[in-house]
Amino acid sequence: MKRFYLVAAIIGTLIPWFFFGQFISAEGVNLSLFLASLPANSVTSGATADLLISILIFWVWAYTDSRQRGIRYWWLTVVAGFTVGLSLALPLYLYMREDTR
Repeated sequence: MKRFYLVAAIIGTLIPWFFFGQFISAEGVNLSLFLASLPANSVTSGATADLLISILIFWVWAYTDSRQRGIRYWWLTVVAGFTVGLSLALPLYLYMREDTR
């Protein structure tokens, strides 16, 4: 499973950054416009809310699970969440978790 989690983390980085890259090439690095674009309509607002709630719950779980398992670098999932999203943070944590079995 460890190899699967690594591949999932790589794919989970590349696909979102493909779309982020399109935005950056069109608009430049404009964080305020990026954030303003998130609630473009009710569908994207719902999807954004779903992801934000999911990643917050994931971070709470990763924090408590990492303390029980002695995973030292769990906080990298927070960095991954802010720079890519849950599509990287979750498989990255599961990859790190494999070493504690």
